Amino acid sequence: MEKLDTQVLIVGGGGAGLTAAMLLADLGVDAITINKAPGTSILPKAHVLQQRSMEVYRRLGLADDIYERGTPPENMAYTGWYAGLVGDDPVYGREIAKMESWGAGYTDPEYVAASPCRQTNLPQIRLEPVLLDRARARAAASIRFNHELLRFEQDDAGVTSTIRDGDTGEEYTVRSRYLFGADGGRTVGDAVGIEMQGQRNILYSVSVHMSADLSQHIGDPSVLIHWMWPAHTGLLTLLIPMGPTRWGPDSEEWVFHENYAADDRRIWDDAEMVKDMKHAIGLPDLDATIHKITRWSFEALVAERFRAGNVFLLGDAAHRHGPTGGLGLNTAIQDAENLCWKVAAVLGGQANDALLDTYEAERQPVAARNVRRSTENAMNHMNIGAALGVAPTQSEAENLASLRRVWSEDPADDEYRARVRAAIQAQTMEFREHNVEYGYRYDAAVLPDGTPEPEPLDEVHLYEPDTRPGAPLPHAWLEDHRGNRVAVQDLAGVGQYLLLAGEDGGAWVDAARQVAAESGVEIVAHTIGHVSGDYLDARLTWLRHRGHGPSGAVLVRPDRVVAWRTQELATDPTAELRTVFEQLHQRQPAPARA
Repeated sequence: MEKLDTQVLIVGGGGAGLTAAMLLADLGVDAITINKAPGTSILPKAHVLQQRSMEVYRRLGLADDIYERGTPPENMAYTGWYAGLVGDDPVYGREIAKMESWGAGYTDPEYVAASPCRQTNLPQIRLEPVLLDRARARAAASIRFNHELLRFEQDDAGVTSTIRDGDTGEEYTVRSRYLFGADGGRTVGDAVGIEMQGQRNILYSVSVHMSADLSQHIGDPSVLIHWMWPAHTGLLTLLIPMGPTRWGPDSEEWVFHENYAADDRRIWDDAEMVKDMKHAIGLPDLDATIHKITRWSFEALVAERFRAGNVFLLGDAAHRHGPTGGLGLNTAIQDAENLCWKVAAVLGGQANDALLDTYEAERQPVAARNVRRSTENAMNHMNIGAALGVAPTQSEAENLASLRRVWSEDPADDEYRARVRAAIQAQTMEFREHNVEYGYRYDAAVLPDGTPEPEPLDEVHLYEPDTRPGAPLPHAWLEDHRGNRVAVQDLAGVGQYLLLAGEDGGAWVDAARQVAAESGVEIVAHTIGHVSGDYLDARLTWLRHRGHGPSGAVLVRPDRVVAWRTQELATDPTAELRTVFEQLHQRQPAPARA
């Protein structure tokens, strides 16, 4: 039996596993990635990529490829609600409401100010091949698809895994220091006794991925997701374009979604599902090529632990979301970013193993919040149906009578229209969840500066950038001395700390370079000022967010989270930074948290 040695074994080659594989490769960590299936996902799922996730892929050099393949911004500026798609009554297909979605195609000033990256939309069946190609370009031999984890055992020094090569049937072992379970919860979590906690089987759904020409029936090219309440079924029905080369009404491929009762046996019959899909959209004779029919249940689950000894869970193995809000894959990407730099620091001898305990401490609360938000998003869509007065228990005529009131000019319907408007407007919880994407704060691998935690103006919708330790690094455009524009987050690469000092904080920059030389920790350090500095804050954006004086500084972790902040220059900046890194890397106790 062949025996291999590596630092990390990644089990699972989906979004979480492949992102981790690329991050570890760029961090200089030896890793092997295995995936039970012979290829990437064939399921039409997980398509929205948040700005923060695109920042990760920007650092990995993938952002341009993803944008090129993804939905053009003008085709995902809105989401819309409709009275079905096609039917005999003039009500069918009418627009009930339209709402800006996820930064309105990167035109909402709040989204533009938050990041150099725009939100995009690329179905996972097309994202994963991009990730796989880039992971293989980094280390082709270490990416092994059609290889299945059979069993593993761990001890204090690492993990021994037995794997079967699906092509040859041969088994081999991999000895690794750590094992990442990114397998969707199929094997690793159960094997170490970690339970998923929360709600299962909240809704049962069927998704049909098809090629079809719907261009004559869908008119608005700016709308990405079509939420339809057809009167003849009374059930919420979704249509989402899938590209791949054309988007909007001209999209070559689509995904249809509809919910079903748990005891509806039709969902297991493909022919019935295709017939039902055509009936729901009002096109019984639609010429459609069916690629995949998927049955799935809406779940809201979080692992009770994210770590068991040398084993870590990330992605769907650690949290399972409903699709509303697009939070599942994005949470997984950020799991990988949080975990990988910490593992690299420990393997490189710069940090103690205790740093790895901060992965669960930081990511589990975020995952729990995102799972809750996904569920709340879904439930409010049901509230919209109730406000419209549409239900599967009513006749088509009854549902049509309710829907007509949306466009009625009768003052008696004013209250009805107000209820509908309020229910739909509440769905900004899904389509403008900017503070869900950016507003979380870590409190484990950071050093508090004694400032009080700010009270958000809005916990869901409004992201308010700041540099209090634990917050994401705010975005700002800077200028170098040639006048070139540079995003502040681009000043450091994968695995590098970033120290940003005020215009009078040059001593912090010198200290950072000294500590880097002594410790081997990669630290990029610069001064920033409006008039003077290594980079110029021409628009005063950084000054607005930096939270310190001219001689102060902030230290940013490799995952672009603020780790430490000081208002002014210390008596001995080098000694101060040595202590900061000792505490961040769990080599000495951190100060008591405020």
